[in-house]
Amino acid sequence: MASAVEAAGGAPASEGVGEGAPVLLPGVPRQRGGAAAAEAPVAPAAPATPVDPPASAAKSGRRWTGPRLRRLLPTPTGTPFTFCYALLLVGTSLYAEHGDPSVVSALLQGSSTDVVHLTQAPLLVLVASALWSAGGLASGYAAAFLFVLTALERRIGGVRTAAVFFGGHVLATLATEVPIAFSVAAGGLPDSSLHRLDYGISFGVMTCLGALAGLLPAWARWPLLAVGGYQALSGLLAYVDPVTDWGHLLSFVLGVAAWPLLHHWRRQRTGPAPLPGDLGHPALRAARVP
Repeated sequence: MASAVEAAGGAPASEGVGEGAPVLLPGVPRQRGGAAAAEAPVAPAAPATPVDPPASAAKSGRRWTGPRLRRLLPTPTGTPFTFCYALLLVGTSLYAEHGDPSVVSALLQGSSTDVVHLTQAPLLVLVASALWSAGGLASGYAAAFLFVLTALERRIGGVRTAAVFFGGHVLATLATEVPIAFSVAAGGLPDSSLHRLDYGISFGVMTCLGALAGLLPAWARWPLLAVGGYQALSGLLAYVDPVTDWGHLLSFVLGVAAWPLLHHWRRQRTGPAPLPGDLGHPALRAARVP
């Protein structure tokens, strides 16, 4: 029997090593509990670079939701209908402000949804009248268009948002102009009422405003309904343009009346809600994300 035990690499072990000391063999991983394992230095882990959230998120203790703020405005991929429509309105508003006044006046008169144009070319003027923003880009309805239609399209999709917008625009226009035609025929209004200038996006925006309120939680629904109701009723009380103001109120009511249909569309888009006992399942949580 050999008098000295050879260590790893063929070098003889030191004479001070006792019989109970572990023997390191070549090609074998280091065993636990050995003296060499205890003395081996451990490389410290590299410290992770902390990412400081905004001060508002740190104070509230919640995760920063900066990207969610960008969802308030339309994007070409997230809300293509609202984005393209907004670009079109920007173009027509800039042309109405800086174009030839005579040409602009002729275009606006040709796009008016008065009784005469509705009897001559109803489809043309119903579409053309929604290509202009009364008051231009500084109008309150132009700003409401961006935020309201963006929020609505993210919930029900672009095609259905277009259906709500143009449905309210057409129905409110016909509901206000048809009585004028009957009143003129009955002698209650002068013939000049058949040629009134009527164009813009306000009817469609008010319809989408009333529709959006039905898809929001209660804490946001009632303030939005209050804003829409105040906008419609204050115009009627001022009695500056009663025909248009009645159209605003009617289009807002049409949006509220469409709540059952909107909830049906939203369920089709996001899928059925999971049962209360299955809310923690990862697959169901992913399915609930629109």
